[in-house]
Formats: sequence, structure tokens, C-alpha cells
Amino acid sequence: MVDNSADDILERILATKREEVSAGRRERSLADMKARARDADPTRGFTAALRRRIDDGEAAVIAEIKRASPSKGLIRPDFDPPRHAVSYADGGAACLSVLTDRQYFQGADDYLRAARAACTLPVLRKDFTIDPWQVWEARALGADCILLIVSALSDDQLAELEGSAIEAGLDVLVEVHDGEELQRALALSTPLIGVNNRNLRSFETRIETSLELQAQLAASTDPRSQGRLLVTESGIRDRDDVARLRGAGIHAFLIGETFMRADDPGAALKSLFEALA
Repeated sequence: MVDNSADDILERILATKREEVSAGRRERSLADMKARARDADPTRGFTAALRRRIDDGEAAVIAEIKRASPSKGLIRPDFDPPRHAVSYADGGAACLSVLTDRQYFQGADDYLRAARAACTLPVLRKDFTIDPWQVWEARALGADCILLIVSALSDDQLAELEGSAIEAGLDVLVEVHDGEELQRALALSTPLIGVNNRNLRSFETRIETSLELQAQLAASTDPRSQGRLLVTESGIRDRDDVARLRGAGIHAFLIGETFMRADDPGAALKSLFEALA
């Protein structure tokens, strides 16, 4: 990927995703996908798993299985989703996130299936969800949660996709990048608010984004702000970052690249959090 504009990258990804969804619908109707989804194993309770860890006074880590990204290229040459899933479970992860986008992240649906089968952790399907067909596809694959990216969707799309997720029995992590997107996310019922610390335009990563939005939520008198669980994403690299975030009342983390570049991802997870439990 040589394009330096994140907006262009996102638009390219979404255009590709629309083509993929159209092709998928031609192969299998929405009704057929729903039937497949209803035969899937029961969900494992993604949100509940995070809350249990936090209620126990621990950090709730969503550990990500990711082979590559458009901005960083290949991240993990010796990529083995089942092995990484077991490592993460042993290292104390509360949940998994698995990239399934093929063209831009070198992901695959089979990676999610294999990772989930290797452990008992709930799994987020990390992809660009733009159509209800994908929601039911995620359920059919065995996902326990889907990602909705506010910057990629209209308010009507967000509401429609969350409604499909609720119908399918899936949890939802809605991702925001700034205060304006946070306000849009609050129109949804999901308690999980993911804050991506990476600026979509400059690619600058600053954990202050999570700190600012956490403070905004805590100070809000809007009743829609109550009961939300903020998940900080991107740019968490060391114990100082973790301590700073936890000190501000942020106890849920989605971390991928930092762990994926380590020899043993689960050991890296344990090392990052064990001294701060």
C-alpha cells in the first residue's frame, strides 16, 4: 500500500468490501447465511468476559491475532492462529480479536475458526462490517462479537448493523476516533466503545485520545453515557502506557502489533500486565 492518505486507504478498503459482499450474496443469500448462523455453536459472552476481569480488579485484554496491516506490512511471518490463541489464553487474555480481511490485512475466515477452536476465549471478528449479510456471516463463522467503525458508516447503517447483531446474538464493539464520533456511538445500545488512538489522517498514535474520551464520558450528564465500557486500542507499548491508562479508569485494552512482534505473544501479554494487576 503506497497511498499515504488514510482516508483514501479506508475508502479503498470499503470499496473492496462492497465488492466482496456483493460476490458473497450471489453465492449465498441472506436467508441461507442466517440458517448457517443459527447452526453455529453458542456464543461465549464477549462483553461479559471483559466485565468479569474488570470486576475482579484486573485489566481486560483483547489480544489480537493479526498477520499484516496496510501501514506496517507483514507483522508476523511465522503466523499460526491456533498457536497464538493458546499462547494468549495462557498469558491471561480475556478475549481474542482475529483479523479476517483478506486483501489489506492478509486475514482469513479460517483464522478465526481455527483460533476459536483452539481455546475457550470469546472472539471478535475484526473486519470492515458494512452490510447485515456480514453480521450473519460472522455468527456463522463462530464469532462472538463484531466491530462497527463509526467513521466508515452512516448513523442509519450503524443502527441497522447493531440491530442485526442483536438479532444474531452477537456483541458489538463500536470504534471511534474523536469526540464527535463518540457522540454518534452513544446513539447505539452497545456498552463497548472502542477508542482507536491512531489518527486516521496523520497516522499519529497518541494514547491521550483514550484519556480525553474517557474523561468526556466520566464528566457527561447525558444518560446515554452511563454503563459504557471504554476499550483503548492502538499504541499501547509498555507498562507506563498501561499504568497511565488504568490510573485514568481505563481497564479494557485491545492490543495486537506489540504482542504479534514478540517471540511469544502470550508471554509478552503477561509481562506487560502482570506487575500492574
